[in-house]
Amino acid sequence: MEKQKSGEKKEKRKLSIKLIARIMHGQKRYLLLSVVAMLIAVLMSYCVPYITSFTIDYVIGDDKNAQVPKFILEWVENNGGVEFARNNIWICALALIAITVIQSVAVHFRGRFIAMTSEGAAKTMRDELYWHLQTVPYDYHKHVSTGDIIQRCTSDVDTVRRFVSTHLLEIARTVAMVVVASVIMFSINTKMALISVALLPILALSSFFYFRLVKKQFRAYDEAEGVLSATLQENLTGVRVVRAFGQQKNEVDKFDKDSSSVRDENYKLTKMLAAYWGGSDAIGYFQIMLSLVFGIYFAVTTDFTLGQVLLFTSYTSMLTWPVRQLGRILADMGKSIVSLDRINEILSAEKEEEPGQALCPDIVGDIEFKNVCFGYDRYDDVLKDVSFTVKKGQTVAILGSTGSGKSSLVQLLQRLYTVTSGEILINGVNINDIKHEHLRSNIGIVLQEPFLYSRTIMDNIAITNPDAPKEEVYEAAKTASVHDVVMSFENGYDTIIGERGVTLSGGQKQRVAIARMLMQNAPIMIFDDSMSAVDTETDAAIRDALKLRRKDSTTFIISHRITTLCEADIILVLEDGKLVQQGNHEQLLNEDGLYKRIAHIQNMLEDELKTEGSVFCE
Repeated sequence: MEKQKSGEKKEKRKLSIKLIARIMHGQKRYLLLSVVAMLIAVLMSYCVPYITSFTIDYVIGDDKNAQVPKFILEWVENNGGVEFARNNIWICALALIAITVIQSVAVHFRGRFIAMTSEGAAKTMRDELYWHLQTVPYDYHKHVSTGDIIQRCTSDVDTVRRFVSTHLLEIARTVAMVVVASVIMFSINTKMALISVALLPILALSSFFYFRLVKKQFRAYDEAEGVLSATLQENLTGVRVVRAFGQQKNEVDKFDKDSSSVRDENYKLTKMLAAYWGGSDAIGYFQIMLSLVFGIYFAVTTDFTLGQVLLFTSYTSMLTWPVRQLGRILADMGKSIVSLDRINEILSAEKEEEPGQALCPDIVGDIEFKNVCFGYDRYDDVLKDVSFTVKKGQTVAILGSTGSGKSSLVQLLQRLYTVTSGEILINGVNINDIKHEHLRSNIGIVLQEPFLYSRTIMDNIAITNPDAPKEEVYEAAKTASVHDVVMSFENGYDTIIGERGVTLSGGQKQRVAIARMLMQNAPIMIFDDSMSAVDTETDAAIRDALKLRRKDSTTFIISHRITTLCEADIILVLEDGKLVQQGNHEQLLNEDGLYKRIAHIQNMLEDELKTEGSVFCE
């Protein structure tokens, strides 16, 4: 078990490294420029204490033993010696100003280039995630939480972006500062250099231990936040259901529980941060104190100069804080690794691949199901040995009880799922050999619960053909019996319908969805119980208009209304996943079975309603 977990961790690390390499591929130039700018800034920052030390010891103090680079001594001697330097001390001030300006410019470009790197990397990640979510199988979205996916595509991406923009260069900067400072300090005084860095290894080790400890807590916090996001998203999406059933208190209690979990995990994280920062502050200040105390002692008892005391104290301060920051950098790196793992869980999901040859044949509308079996898992078939043939231009009606496999059948036709056995042919070509984009662009579908975007009605109807003229949109809306309804709105087709079409009634949403599908001009059309929310009169009007419009289109209609089904050329009756009856309205009325029973019940109900209506009128 431990070996398996270790193997999984290694695999995750490989995926994270590959992802980093991929997202940084287009940002190499900016990253390199930011590194160069960072190195210049580091060198300039160390020059300031060095020039100050030189000015105090050599220029003002006239100390011939001062540690000064040879090229500077030669330049001073060639220009009049120490007296010249002392009389023109403004040169030292000018050098400090020039170095500070160069450092400031380098810091500016470091920030600018690393920002370009991080924003570019974040955009690459967002684009990859969004594109990948468009290409995963349909079934993938049925097993994930939308709120959690949104958090991974936003919060986790932003965590990685912040690490790249804030801390990625800090690691290199810390290493560069330690190397440069060590070289300078050990070249001046080995004993004082050892004292000045004595506690830095302890600080570095504590940073690593802290990183390993806090990483787990970051994951716990991230997961709790993901649960909270999912709860919030579900509540806002289903707000009408919550209000309809008076479940506000239960939803508030649920949200409060998830919010408390986030608070508790964040509190644990904050305690860890407080312990580390408090301890590292103490170690850092103690290290600076050691450098100052021993520097003064050596200056009094040996030939160690006042300028060197200032130099070592400054370098110790400059080293202590980057090493101390290493803990924060590693902690944020741990959080970024967690975020990368969560992002990789999406990107590692298998894409919807073409199972066959990815052909793009002409789709006319001849369809054949041959011994089709299908199950959402291998132990339970939803459809069992279904066979039927449909000719171009025919209308197929499907009737069956809930769970009989009606929707699964039409979803197989769009290849949202792949058949377990058997085959589906369109114009003699197995749908597995047809490119899925080509297949779905030629099959229009309207669902019982249509999804509408928070845009105008015009945008929603024309979404399958954005360049279509308005007259074509109006014609589709008239066929769907929704044109007059839309024109009654204050803003007509420019009316924004709200998220998921919340401002429209159920029947209006279904009719807008029908108009949207008609804009596709697909040779195969599917109505998955998509007129259940409209009245019988409107249902009949839509069907009459469709007869004139669809012409040679092959049409599938799922419905429980016999009045909707009776005009179909072929009626399929499903029961427990099996095709138990097949024929036209007259044929099925003349044989015992589910169709005849439902027709009889609906006729009785209509007769009763007519009788009650006439009695009421009298």
